[in-house]
Amino acid sequence: MPATPSSRADLRIALFAATAAFGAYFAMYGFRKPFTAGISTTTSWFGLDGKTVMVGAQVLGYTISKFAGIRVCSAIAPSRRATTLLALVGIAWLALLVMPLVPVAWQPLCLFVNGLPLGMVFGLVMGFLEGRRLTEAAAAGLCASFIVADGFAKSVGSTLLTVGVPWEWMPAAAGALFAPLLLLSVWLLRRVPAPDAADVAARAERPPMTRADRRNFLARHGVGLTLLVVAYLGITVMRSVRADFAPELWQQLGHSGQPAVFTTSELLVALLVLLANAASVLVRDNGRAFVLSIVLASAGLVLALAATGLLLAHAVDGYTFMVLVGLGLYLPYVAMHTTIFERLVALTRDRGNLGFLMYLADSFGYLGYVAVMFLRKPIAGAQSDLLQFFVLVVDVGACVGLACFVGALAYFVRRSRKQLAAIAR
Repeated sequence: MPATPSSRADLRIALFAATAAFGAYFAMYGFRKPFTAGISTTTSWFGLDGKTVMVGAQVLGYTISKFAGIRVCSAIAPSRRATTLLALVGIAWLALLVMPLVPVAWQPLCLFVNGLPLGMVFGLVMGFLEGRRLTEAAAAGLCASFIVADGFAKSVGSTLLTVGVPWEWMPAAAGALFAPLLLLSVWLLRRVPAPDAADVAARAERPPMTRADRRNFLARHGVGLTLLVVAYLGITVMRSVRADFAPELWQQLGHSGQPAVFTTSELLVALLVLLANAASVLVRDNGRAFVLSIVLASAGLVLALAATGLLLAHAVDGYTFMVLVGLGLYLPYVAMHTTIFERLVALTRDRGNLGFLMYLADSFGYLGYVAVMFLRKPIAGAQSDLLQFFVLVVDVGACVGLACFVGALAYFVRRSRKQLAAIAR
């Protein structure tokens, strides 16, 4: 039975790692998200409005980065993580600096280049945290960063616009404000100790993966992984629409002209999601923790469906709706990042790591989001407003996600029983 993660040294390491990871990923959002706070929609490309094209261009680059990350983040040596992370963010910032200097028609290309390196940052940061008895606690801190940072980055972008920074220069200016935090956080990450022998005994070693390792893992668990990836695809689409179009959604819900609402609403969501997912470290048995995390993720999707139903019935106000649906979407989103894949590797003891599994899921998740962005009008109709479209996406995505979680749970539980029966014989 794994050793209990109760020593003060373990807790100090987990807190230190969570703080460093939170800061690094929080800072990355300052190079990625502020531009969404004030995009001009007067320009259109191929009949699509300006914001859809600008967001879609960045997400397309981000998606390609996720596919590249399947190999890069699963195979990179630990000693190269920090320098690679800083180099990737530096490239993204240069793309923002170039954007004001090119014609408007070329600005989506700059955002494409901006998204291209940023998609691998999460995997590099997560590499410092995985494979520990307290991984979920540290990773929950990391995941709380992208809940809070999403809103905070938009608040920073909106504030820069209100003080007179031109929109074209605002994203680069915002990135510069976040740069000191990034440098400090990466310096701290480099000082996070590697997992010790007790961590390896409890959660399995996490070596860099070769192509053969990746193929073997897929061959052994392909059906269950496919179901988890499809569920994650739906969750990513729902969560990304809410995040990237938050200003428009808040405006339709009656909260226009209030930059702070982006941050205050997400603080409550982050706190509840952080507590719910970090609590999984209390479950020592990997199989039980895996099952409970899928149950938690499913409960989140049920909450998201309930939120849309309450909104349509006029039973909640706009602020309550955004908090409820945010909580419902981030519970499964964070569970996938912190627990489901972490405990799957620990349970199977196969050669694997979170860099491979998360980027396998992320690549298809963001590919689905790109498709939804550019097919929005055909899907929802030219006259459909954004709030109606978001409710439609949540209803469809949550139902698909629930079905996939139930199927994945049945698949892995059946496999575990077969393995136990084989050992008994």
